[in-house]
Amino acid sequence: MNFPKHIAFIVDGNRRWARKKGLSDIAGHQYVADKIIEPLINHCLKLNIPYLTFWAFSTENWKRGEKFAQAIFMILRKGLKKSIEGYKKAGMRLKIIGDLDKLPSDLVSQIKTWVDESKENDKITVTFALNYGGRDEIIRGINKLLKEKKEKVSQDELEKYLDTFGLPDPDLIIRTGGDKRLSGFLLWQSEYSEIYFTKTLMPDFNPEKLDQALKNFQKRQRRFGK
Repeated sequence: MNFPKHIAFIVDGNRRWARKKGLSDIAGHQYVADKIIEPLINHCLKLNIPYLTFWAFSTENWKRGEKFAQAIFMILRKGLKKSIEGYKKAGMRLKIIGDLDKLPSDLVSQIKTWVDESKENDKITVTFALNYGGRDEIIRGINKLLKEKKEKVSQDELEKYLDTFGLPDPDLIIRTGGDKRLSGFLLWQSEYSEIYFTKTLMPDFNPEKLDQALKNFQKRQRRFGK
């Protein structure tokens, strides 16, 4: 079977899911953290898909207010703390991309510890994009280059300064929630990614839904410009 090496998720539809059920806006995000992420990781492990990325908090999400942001950060603290030992035993390597400078210092410190503790694991690399935006990533990479006073830069050189250095570009990007756009997600890395849009809201996106996306992917012809 032709499976993608790297699947990346634009996580969307959490608030709509919660509102349909008469719950608080944050309830959808909590449900995804509690009930959806781990089964998807385990399913990818079973299928020997080695890279999985979730866009958990974008640079634009600050517009939803400080209260929303802090609620998301608390979900991350509790969710990772609860699951990290099991993830590590399963051979998961944790990676974080995005501008961490604006995140709470205690969360950043804990994340860096978990990243370091799991760095030798090689069954699957799970990346969470936190305070991430595609343009922001590219600008930060360029600024790092400017500090080194590079006069001429190749694509390969710039990639070394991006958050995703060391990760393969995503073969498949899945956006839940019905919208059909990338919204700035992995702008540099998505050049030849296959895009799968689904109306399914993220809290309803289970391994069976992932299998549907994979079957669709297997029907695609990937020519990479040839």
